[in-house]
Amino acid sequence: MTRTAIVVGAGPNGLAAAARLAEHGVQVSVYEQGEHPGGAARSADTLGPGTIVDLGAAAHPFGIGSPAFRHLDLERHGLRWLHHRYPMAHPLDTGSSVLLHPDLEQTAEELGVDAGAWRLLHRAVAGHPLESLQNATGPLLRIPPHPPLMAGFGARALWPAGATARLAFRTEAARALFAGSAAHSMLPLNHAFTAGFAVLFGGLGQSLGWPVAQGGTNSIINALVRHLALAGVVIHTHSPVRDLRELPASDAVLLDLTPRQVLELKGTGIGGRYAAHLRHWKYGPGAFKVDYLLDGPIPWRDERTAHAGTVHVGGSLAELMDAEREVGRGRVSARPFVMLAQPSAVDGSRAPAGRQVIWSYAHVPNGCDAEVGPLVDRQIERFAPGFAQRIITRVETPPRALEDWNPNLVGGDIGGGSLRGTQQLLRPAPTLRPYRAGAPGLYICSSSTPPGGGVHGMAGWHAAHAVLRDLGIARRPTTTGETGARP
Repeated sequence: MTRTAIVVGAGPNGLAAAARLAEHGVQVSVYEQGEHPGGAARSADTLGPGTIVDLGAAAHPFGIGSPAFRHLDLERHGLRWLHHRYPMAHPLDTGSSVLLHPDLEQTAEELGVDAGAWRLLHRAVAGHPLESLQNATGPLLRIPPHPPLMAGFGARALWPAGATARLAFRTEAARALFAGSAAHSMLPLNHAFTAGFAVLFGGLGQSLGWPVAQGGTNSIINALVRHLALAGVVIHTHSPVRDLRELPASDAVLLDLTPRQVLELKGTGIGGRYAAHLRHWKYGPGAFKVDYLLDGPIPWRDERTAHAGTVHVGGSLAELMDAEREVGRGRVSARPFVMLAQPSAVDGSRAPAGRQVIWSYAHVPNGCDAEVGPLVDRQIERFAPGFAQRIITRVETPPRALEDWNPNLVGGDIGGGSLRGTQQLLRPAPTLRPYRAGAPGLYICSSSTPPGGGVHGMAGWHAAHAVLRDLGIARRPTTTGETGARP
């Protein structure tokens, strides 16, 4: 008897879940309310004809090493990763930038007296990036695929990034470089576990890199869609789902939705304690996005910065800590932390000849409606005098507009929910089976489940494993290093 499954939501996690189920003979249909699949991992010409702008994530240290994407061999379906000379740069007020090289030794050598400490913190992840991702991209409350590696990582990850940077490093350059990677957590840098983000992002950058997808992040989705078409998966676009009882009968329904959207669905059968946990789910800070079309590269004081894929714009460790602390208190920092990507520096398809597409966002409180765009401009201008004169077009997308475009981005939260407190370990409810959604045959596979946000598909991958286990279907071996607690 052929088993059937329905996936609601065609983000990377929903598509990865569909791919894994189809690989095991499950007949899968995907329902997507939008015009195109992809969720927040899409691209468009929002800066004008001939431009490609990533509407969500732009650089992909998790995507290139994702166990799911590697198993699906997305390069066979047209995906191409492009690497900048430097995965990341962090400008300082001294006029120079501290650089993350694609090699741990190169990075360490430039940090001088902090070389030894930098190597000590990053060498395990940089030396074993794929194994580290296998550990990091699953539920934390399980036996990891590589226990000794995870134990070493955990000893570094448990601490606040601010305290770790101050204790481990003597120079402002090393401290700022470390803190910028930690800020990807969208948590105050005195919060426990933020050092783990710094070690993981830094280690991946110094091994696998922080590449962009040629032709835009949508190219990742296009490759997934091609794979699914060959597997016989049907994707229904323009198909919003408001009541699960209106869907065809199936053995399993997987929801690529965050708790708020799950609770708005009718016919789920969810109730009791599980529904109460979803109602108490907390969303994290928002992103205030600003995209730019320039008449040339950003005129960074340190010209090497123009060759970096990602630039962390925020200044010193102290400034980053102040900025993230303000956001955590629900206030906009006068000097916000800005994440910036320069994809067209290596991908000529992103912009007309002689032009540059710049992608950026600032960390702001959830749902923020303040005028943040000028603050982003000033932060970039601070390290690149003359930047404003290079702007041909700019487009602002505040948090509420992000949510209007994609309801999963509640209040501009791009990570599916805050990582504060127990939500970092117990997503989306306090259970050792996070992908089961509180009703028979119902599963959740969004970024509100482990491992959280990012374009990697692993939440959907693990949710599919839960379905296969419940349906009694034996899983074929993969590159994911499947061991540990039952998902």
